[in-house]
Amino acid sequence: MKTNFTSNISMAFLSLIMFTLLLMIGSSNAGGISIYWGQNGNEGTLSDTCSTGNYEYVNIAFLSSFGSGQTPILNLAGHCDPSSNGCTKLSSDIKSCQSKGIKIILSIGGADGNYPLSSSSDARQVATYIWNNFLGGKSSTRPLGDAILDGVDFDIESGDGKHWDDLAKYLSAYSKRGKKVYLTAAPQCPYPDAWVGPALQTGVFDYVWVQFFNNPPCQYSSGDLNNIEGSWKQWTSDIPAKKIFLGLPAAPDAAGSGFIPVDDLTSKILPAIKGSDKYGGVMLWSKYYDDQSGYSSSIKSHV
Repeated sequence: MKTNFTSNISMAFLSLIMFTLLLMIGSSNAGGISIYWGQNGNEGTLSDTCSTGNYEYVNIAFLSSFGSGQTPILNLAGHCDPSSNGCTKLSSDIKSCQSKGIKIILSIGGADGNYPLSSSSDARQVATYIWNNFLGGKSSTRPLGDAILDGVDFDIESGDGKHWDDLAKYLSAYSKRGKKVYLTAAPQCPYPDAWVGPALQTGVFDYVWVQFFNNPPCQYSSGDLNNIEGSWKQWTSDIPAKKIFLGLPAAPDAAGSGFIPVDDLTSKILPAIKGSDKYGGVMLWSKYYDDQSGYSSSIKSHV
């Protein structure tokens, strides 16, 4: 019997295409986990954090004081003392994390920081400082050493809300110098955010991890999906960012309210929100609490 060799190749090629399409469909709504690290000396090293394999984004928290002529202050709690150059040792950890494909992002602000921006010019000066000391610029006083971070996270939770759009635009412009500067933000879920609402409308943010906790009107509570689902739809439809993340506490005591049990998250909430094209995954506060609860390990396969 004569074998139709060409036909067999065609069928094999078609099967390969179908298999690839199925893989794409199956992974189209797969998300990643973003974690905050830096505010508890008992949460392990940055290298340990990345070695878990659970996170795609690590936010180093926080550059807590800057703006209005202040000398910027990096506060990494019990991990190291930047005033004595003690945090430059993190450079090797940062590079190790990045070699695994994990994006390492400097988070600015925080709930207890002091960071007023007095003008557009002030925002430009802050952007220049961040570029030279944490991103691709040059400075003799780089707090984290010579490692080049992947971007900047806006965790702004105080002040008058002015000039964050200016800062975002100035930082975004540095992407034109070669290495992309990722911009992320962690607004509160009441819409629009009181502090970075205008900044988020600039369209320069890549990832927005919305804090669906400590805000009862738009967070999940005891089986009721209405608040969180309605808020999620508003964020994903109104914010011109590449991806929106569901920001959650990693343990019951990580926030005043808003913790979601693993079973509720995986069986109710994620299925309700993953259909959005803007779905990016889950953000957790923080590595310390995640260590206590094992939350990221429990949800990773569902995110």
